[in-house]
Amino acid sequence: MKSYFPSVLGAIVALMLTAPAAGAQDQVRGDQGEARREARAGNIMRSGEIEARILPTMRDAEYLGFAYDSTARAYRLKFIKEGRVTYVDVDARTGRVIGRSR
Repeated sequence: MKSYFPSVLGAIVALMLTAPAAGAQDQVRGDQGEARREARAGNIMRSGEIEARILPTMRDAEYLGFAYDSTARAYRLKFIKEGRVTYVDVDARTGRVIGRSR
């Protein structure tokens, strides 16, 4: 008779190892959904509006994308130039740049 214990134990361990990653992904998805809801309600600017304001100021860098932080109500745009990454933080309500980091 075969023992299924090793395969069941392996499956449980695999689930435990992926659980933290899934939680982080859920937070990102939650922030994206929150951004859509807030933009539809008129509380924040849409990502396209933010990009239209910021991208022209960073024309010599390659744009990599953005993330929305629902707690700070801010977009973080990511750029790369000559191997250096730059983040531009933008207030989602006003479109004003609130920080840059390299």
